[in-house]
Amino acid sequence: MEVSRGKTTNNGTTLTWKVDHLTEWELTPKCFYTDNNDNQCCSNLIVTVYKPPEHVIMRLNEAGPLTEGTEYTLECSVQNVAPARNLIVAFYRGQTQLGHMKSTSTTKVPVSETFSLSYNTSKGDNGAHFWCEAKLELGAEGPKLPPVVKSNDIIVTVHYGPELKVPADPAPINIISGKTLQLNCSAEGNPDPLYNWTLPSNKGHHTEKTLTVESVDFQDGGRYVCTVSNKVSTVSVRFNVTVQENILLYIIAAVIVAVVLCFIGAAVFYTFYYKQNKMGKYRLKDAIRLGTVHHTTVPVSL
Repeated sequence: MEVSRGKTTNNGTTLTWKVDHLTEWELTPKCFYTDNNDNQCCSNLIVTVYKPPEHVIMRLNEAGPLTEGTEYTLECSVQNVAPARNLIVAFYRGQTQLGHMKSTSTTKVPVSETFSLSYNTSKGDNGAHFWCEAKLELGAEGPKLPPVVKSNDIIVTVHYGPELKVPADPAPINIISGKTLQLNCSAEGNPDPLYNWTLPSNKGHHTEKTLTVESVDFQDGGRYVCTVSNKVSTVSVRFNVTVQENILLYIIAAVIVAVVLCFIGAAVFYTFYYKQNKMGKYRLKDAIRLGTVHHTTVPVSL
């Protein structure tokens, strides 16, 4: 056995080579055999000296919050690993693998490499964990469990524009005069959106999600525009409101007037007709009873 490190023991035709510590990355032991006829053969032993990564670091090429729909670059830096040709790096979002890649380096000595992956962010990535891992695939002759080193987690914040929870073009609204009008303009966004209402009557400045108008009248009819915005985008909702007369009130009022007129008519009838007629009968009866009624005979000339 021709080797610069370790110890060799001979047991008949078997040579055993043992080494406790090895830092020669390109070591190639040779085994020679000579038969009785001085014929010699030689065999090179394939030795792979590996070293798991000292550090695996996950980075993002953007500082601060990300923006929905924008492409960013995830970077996985693997430091001091050997042999790089057996290195596989995988990127993850939570427990979902986003992609993996293999080193193209052929050197046997420890190296440091950085791997990049392009990623397009979405609203669902807000608060997600991104990380990577470096694994040495050493084959059947290697460890049963391949050496794996995981990186740090990166928790991302994604800004996205307002998303309405109501239709952007709702159906026309008909409301009876005197009722309470409520218009809902709720939306979700990051950062939290701001609200601004434009009223047909230009009554004040309103910044609430739900606009409330107490006891509407005809001046409150028209178009209401709710503008929802944050630093990413702006959306709007338009409400068309028609204020109608309260027909029921008119009906109730007409019924009340009719009832009042009936009472007045009955009172007048009672006062000027029934009462006087009845009092006249009473006077006639009294006169007959007292003998104050005289019969007069009028002569007629033929």
